[in-house]
Amino acid sequence: MRGYAWAAASVLLVTLAQLLMKWGMQQIPLLALNVLTPAFAIHYVIPLLAVALGILGYVLSMLCWFCALLYLPLGLAYPLLSISYPLVYFAAIWLPVFNEAASLSKTLGVGFILFGVWLVNRHKL
Repeated sequence: MRGYAWAAASVLLVTLAQLLMKWGMQQIPLLALNVLTPAFAIHYVIPLLAVALGILGYVLSMLCWFCALLYLPLGLAYPLLSISYPLVYFAAIWLPVFNEAASLSKTLGVGFILFGVWLVNRHKL
């Protein structure tokens, strides 16, 4: 059970990391040489901080993943990583800052991902 808790922490951290980096990058326009000024840096501290926190989230996620691998066989653990895909998809739909639209094909796709993870990790009958 301990391995699944570490895997869940890894999945949640990587999901948060993706959302933070996406939001941060949406707030920063494409860089041009004339915008590399101190005023530019001050104006974009929060988006840059969000991107940095997203990178930190990836690092922490990897540490949790190492711990998950101590307790779970790789064949069971590795599919658990794909749970982050549906989590990111649904968060991007539900959170208005991302302005993502749901579609039947995307929703079915993430449903198949979740079904596959369940198939791999269900208890043997």
